[in-house]
Amino acid sequence: MDTVRHFIDHYTEQCAKDVWLISPDSDRIFTYGDLGHEVHQIAAGLDQLGVIRGAKVSFLAENGGWTALVHLAIMASGRVVVPLNAVAGDIQLRHVLQHSDTQIAFVAPAFREKLTALLSEVPREIKLIDLDPVTGPAWPNGPPPDDRANPEPAASDPALLLYTSGSTGLPKGAVLSHRAIINGGRNVVTGHNLTKSDRALCVLPIYHINGAMVTVAAPLVSGGSVVMPSRFRASTFWPLVAQYQCTWSSVVPTIIKYLLDRADQEPYDFGRDERLRCFRFGRCASAPLPVVVLEQWRAVFDVPMIETLGLTETAGTVACNPMPPGTCKPGSVGIAVGNEIKVIDDDGQDCAPSVAGEIVIRGDNLLDYYYQSPDVTKSAFVQGWFRTGDLGMLDEDAYLFITGRLKELIIRGGENIAPREIDDVLYRHDAILEAAAVGVDDENYGQEVVACVVRRDGHDCSEQELKLLCENAVGKVKTPKHIYFMDDLPKGPSGKILRLKLPDMISSMSSTPSQPEKKEPSP
Repeated sequence: MDTVRHFIDHYTEQCAKDVWLISPDSDRIFTYGDLGHEVHQIAAGLDQLGVIRGAKVSFLAENGGWTALVHLAIMASGRVVVPLNAVAGDIQLRHVLQHSDTQIAFVAPAFREKLTALLSEVPREIKLIDLDPVTGPAWPNGPPPDDRANPEPAASDPALLLYTSGSTGLPKGAVLSHRAIINGGRNVVTGHNLTKSDRALCVLPIYHINGAMVTVAAPLVSGGSVVMPSRFRASTFWPLVAQYQCTWSSVVPTIIKYLLDRADQEPYDFGRDERLRCFRFGRCASAPLPVVVLEQWRAVFDVPMIETLGLTETAGTVACNPMPPGTCKPGSVGIAVGNEIKVIDDDGQDCAPSVAGEIVIRGDNLLDYYYQSPDVTKSAFVQGWFRTGDLGMLDEDAYLFITGRLKELIIRGGENIAPREIDDVLYRHDAILEAAAVGVDDENYGQEVVACVVRRDGHDCSEQELKLLCENAVGKVKTPKHIYFMDDLPKGPSGKILRLKLPDMISSMSSTPSQPEKKEPSP
């Protein structure tokens, strides 16, 4: 049966002593038997608190064994998990908490103060359960029993409500069923030939689709295992691979650049270290990987890096390059796996090979709908195909090449950023007449956030002042690297700001903002 609960129960019964997850930060090894026991205990705990099936339950925590357990347990118990982005700004988090109808939130000690402050502005009660990264949930009535009588959800039941940035500003909630999640994990298993003997190194946060589906759901489907540090560190990546004999990892271009930079600073003989020969491949998603960076990776580490394509709305992987000895085409995200991909023109007709159009997808891994957004859901599909908003083309061999974006979404280091969200913050300043955030090419992050603003006559403000405003509202990741002060912004006949013209205008300007930022005293 295509449910998270089915796979947990299956491996608990068949291989209870096999390793499921290793948490280096807490020095804890979880077996599949531990997984089954703790998942059912968490389900019983939610029952005791009166959380009905189908209810929304959140968590705010860094990666780790207990975070992964809570993530899976919520779904396996018939509830819907709503992961909270640990690096999101207050506006986004507050929106997700309120919009999702979440009833309970598991929260790690490092985030409790932040979450408590946010909840004071949410007009309904949300109960908090402390989630210690070493000891697990602190249940208000003591440890609940391991209740395995809890009925299994249906494959069509919603399991995950994951918010993703959209072009309108506030994030949209994609609702994914158990069937979608299992098929998303199965696509990874099929595309990368994963078996029970494979062990993933999870360095991407599981509040993102890549971490949640690729390095949590996929090993659950294959019966493999996961090594899950609390966060990515370039200094510990290869030592963790060597220590725990990891065979693969899912990364984003930014991580690849960090690993290459560290290899330049601290040369390491990857060819002679036998402990690293276990590493079969890396896979890259979330943002385009420049061909030159791919070549550098292969030259330095002598390990395949598989380019892939996945979205929140598709439960992760929809396309990937074949594993060796299959043909890998640099610059391509590969061929469809587990679903169908085609490219259509403005009239909805299929494009010929090598002709660019919008990429659309169909399969059992698609979202069911956007939560509380029927109009957005309707516009996201055309004749049963999901519209990605990406432009691309299929070559004669059905390899997919991404050529651009219909959407104005900025992707910085794998993080989806809606320009409108930043615009809204800048408009809060009394001195700002017009504002438009945009992504520009960046060699480290794929794209970097910048903003263009027009000041009101007789008003003044500094770049640093606007940056601080953004940082407090949406977080450091989404704060523009540069803010350009302009006399006017390009507009169409209706008066709408032509955002897509801004990158070319910026490239023709000085590499520094038009107004230098004020120097702050050193701490």
